[in-house]
Amino acid sequence: MSTKPNVLFITVDHWAAELLGVAGHPAISTPGLNELAHCGVRYTNAYSECPVCIPARRSIMTGMSPRGHGDRNFQETLPMPAGVTTLAQAFRNGGYQAYGVGKLHVYPQRDRIGFDDVILEEEGRTQYGVMDDYDIYLGDVGYAGRQHDHGMSNNQYYYRAWHLPEEHHATNWATRMMARTIKRRDPTCPAFWYLSYRHPHPPLVPLQAYIDLYRDVEIDAPYVGDWVSDPEGRAYEIAAMCSRIARYSPDEVRAARMALYAMCTHIDHQIRSLVGTLRVEGLLDDTVICFTADHGDMLGNHDMLAKRVFYEASANVPLILVGTKDGGRVPVGETDDRVVGLQDIMPTLLDLCGLEVPETVEGQSMLGEARRSWLFGDSGEGDHSSRMIHDGRHKLIYYPVGNHTQLFDLDEDPKELRDVAAEPAYTEVRDRLTEILIGQLYGEDLDWVEDGRLVGRPNKPYVVGPNRSMSSMRGDGWPPAPKVDIVQIEWHTEAKDAGAPGD
Repeated sequence: MSTKPNVLFITVDHWAAELLGVAGHPAISTPGLNELAHCGVRYTNAYSECPVCIPARRSIMTGMSPRGHGDRNFQETLPMPAGVTTLAQAFRNGGYQAYGVGKLHVYPQRDRIGFDDVILEEEGRTQYGVMDDYDIYLGDVGYAGRQHDHGMSNNQYYYRAWHLPEEHHATNWATRMMARTIKRRDPTCPAFWYLSYRHPHPPLVPLQAYIDLYRDVEIDAPYVGDWVSDPEGRAYEIAAMCSRIARYSPDEVRAARMALYAMCTHIDHQIRSLVGTLRVEGLLDDTVICFTADHGDMLGNHDMLAKRVFYEASANVPLILVGTKDGGRVPVGETDDRVVGLQDIMPTLLDLCGLEVPETVEGQSMLGEARRSWLFGDSGEGDHSSRMIHDGRHKLIYYPVGNHTQLFDLDEDPKELRDVAAEPAYTEVRDRLTEILIGQLYGEDLDWVEDGRLVGRPNKPYVVGPNRSMSSMRGDGWPPAPKVDIVQIEWHTEAKDAGAPGD
């Protein structure tokens, strides 16, 4: 029998740090995650260095920044970086069995990136010529190709109830597959289990039971900063982000918030079931549990939807770490406000298990006294670029098109309602963080700097064009579609130039 702990690492998609009952949210119900937080430590200043699915997951799986792993944009056919030991491989190198369930979002899709095996759920991305295990399961139970009959898009914010029996929902299926994986473990060596839920990422298709649960709950309204209402002060990317919400009425935005909360609660209850599985298998006391998200979702806050930006609802992610019963290294019932990134999860889990951290890892363990002074965020290229420096209290966001800088004092203004970049009292902070930001720029970003100063690019209007793909709507899945050369995601379609990627 092994003396090393098992690890259950759970990730979700589109779940902001504020969407936890234990974080004080006024509407959402997350009893399971609340309990886990009380049994471990919750990192309140955890950030996605690039709040977009593929780059964020590469940071999780490599312990590297976007600069290190090579994607800050959403490069859907980019293989994992050569010569890099992944999180799964590092555990296997240390004598662990390593299994994954759910969404990996790597290319090619059946690349196991170091896992012994992966039970795959990739949201029906059949254009790559791969049918994933969830699609195969639906066929086995008589619903071949029926995954998307609900008519909701993977990148829009309309909602309806899930259309198949409850047990066939992707959240339930992923939980069962992980429970079965745990039960089929090799008892002679420790295990690293990675469960990646695809939700609450749209399509917003909660079970009717969870819609009913929120029927009498007052859903909080989106919060909107005073800087949003100034059209003259909007940089190009801010205008692009704000353009999307015009498709939805205020009632539709409220309904989308309710639907996403419902899907979060569904996942929370399934996590409770999984913790119960560990308990009845006699594994709970000897298992490290970690929960996080690749990024959040603006959900109407600041008149924006989805992610890609460095505002709190998009970039600040939940991060809960629970140690073994007698481990002693993970605090119990505490919060930790040090600034951490997704790149820090890999070295933390390896450190906690006494395993070697690969030399390619850029992150640092979140255990102990070491703290970084700031974190650099790096999202997008070209006109849709944005960059961030966060020092634990102040957050500087820079948009090159329009040469636009924002500064928020999160201690005084946690919802970023007031941009203090132009206020004299914050001149020293702005100058200090700007200098750090300039020092982190690389590649095409260096063109934004002249004589040591940010000059960016001229601003321009954002012109909305037709949404021909209905934000990458997926349709009938039987018989399976052929492998085709189509763009995976069209997050925006502009009238004159290509839109920004964003899944």
